[in-house]
Amino acid sequence: MIVLDINSEAPLYLQIYKQLKEQIISGEISEGQKLPSTRKLSTSLNVSRNTVENAYMQLSSEGYIKSKAGSGFIAQKLDKPIILRQEKIDTKTSNFSKSNIIDNNINLSDYNPYYSDGYDYKYNFEYGKLSSEDFPLRIWKRVSNKCLSTVNSEDMTSYSSSTGEIDLQKEIMNYLKASRGVSCTPSQIIISSGSEYCLSLLSQLFRGSFDEIAVEDPGYSGAKDIFINNGYKAIPISLEDDGINVNELETTKARIVYTTPSHQFPTGVVIPIAKRLKLLDWAKRKNGIIIEDDYDSELRYNSKPIPSMQSIDSNDSVIYIGTFSKCFSPSLRMNYMVLPKQWLERYYRHFKMYQTPVPLIHQKIMQQFMHLGHFERHLHKIYLINKKKHDILIQTIQDLMGDNVSIYAKNAGLHILLQVNNGLTEEELINKAKDHGVKVYPVSFFWIKKENYSNNMVLLGFGGMFENDIIEGIKLLNKAWFTS
Repeated sequence: MIVLDINSEAPLYLQIYKQLKEQIISGEISEGQKLPSTRKLSTSLNVSRNTVENAYMQLSSEGYIKSKAGSGFIAQKLDKPIILRQEKIDTKTSNFSKSNIIDNNINLSDYNPYYSDGYDYKYNFEYGKLSSEDFPLRIWKRVSNKCLSTVNSEDMTSYSSSTGEIDLQKEIMNYLKASRGVSCTPSQIIISSGSEYCLSLLSQLFRGSFDEIAVEDPGYSGAKDIFINNGYKAIPISLEDDGINVNELETTKARIVYTTPSHQFPTGVVIPIAKRLKLLDWAKRKNGIIIEDDYDSELRYNSKPIPSMQSIDSNDSVIYIGTFSKCFSPSLRMNYMVLPKQWLERYYRHFKMYQTPVPLIHQKIMQQFMHLGHFERHLHKIYLINKKKHDILIQTIQDLMGDNVSIYAKNAGLHILLQVNNGLTEEELINKAKDHGVKVYPVSFFWIKKENYSNNMVLLGFGGMFENDIIEGIKLLNKAWFTS
């Protein structure tokens, strides 16, 4: 039985998802049991069918249920029992705080820049963020109003396709061809709601064909976690000065590699063309797959962007992932991936029951925003604004800290890595910065093999800061680390 609380802050689809998940874990819904159809459950709960579909989609992406032709959704077998916490916290009578539900030894705000530790920082070098003042809100509202005025009842009562709206796919195709050299048809473009969602879909798509996935070390820990959570063995591959170590990759059994070649996260390394060709040759010989996450490719400050790996792939072995989050709007939750033609049929067969998680109206607005040229103009504006912030950050650090630090990941993106040569550890650097009212972030958790990490680095984002705040923040860091 599912009970919904309409007064809860939690979305209805999330309430459905959590209750069904608990019923599957507890055995109340047994392995192989058929779940109610989306139509039947939406009717019984008096919610929209799309709400139920979103809940089912999340359960499916996590492996709790599976779509079966002719049978709808079936509960899956759980290989290991999962123990649900039964304790409930009474927020009215207990001394409720985040530490009640989170390990006291873990400060989530260190690892997630969007999680507050409750401390009032004067300057926060938050990464992966743009300034809210730079968002083209007036233009976005105008385009939104135009789309809403032309939308009809058929649009609002129809489901989007499993891959996205064709007009938006065409706009993305044209944009990728012009900016990244990507060669594809609209049908190869899958509209999605974040890179993590794409990687979850790919993890399901590869199931049964691959067991191991190679990842960069250091690298984006979210990708590694998704692969592991979906039952794959994540194989760490070290980095060289020019990117992922292909010779080391050759020694593994992995036939899939996840890489960020145009702006490696978090080091900022750009894989040159020679190594890109070497990596493509590896994929061809191994009959393997390269997952190319092309985030931040638009923001290169002192050189032109290198063409994507997909654009030079002649073997149909690259899956290209791009996003609107870094350069436009994280809250829009819209990204895309380009599937090789050899994987399209399998995708359509496995995910025919899925609906694109991005609302239809948002897709229509984004399509018009791109079609009218606003997106490219916005990119140019964002490039100029953040290049200036980047240059101010680098110059201020060099002027104040000089040879006491080494700067990595510069000349692109929205963050830098700072190696501080004053004998302090990462934790000590962060704590001293906090004592002076400045928030900086650790990088150690991006390494799988911790022994390869020097333990004296921090990450500084700058996209969401004002220019003067960058200068004042660095002054305080210099005081915290070198003069106090």
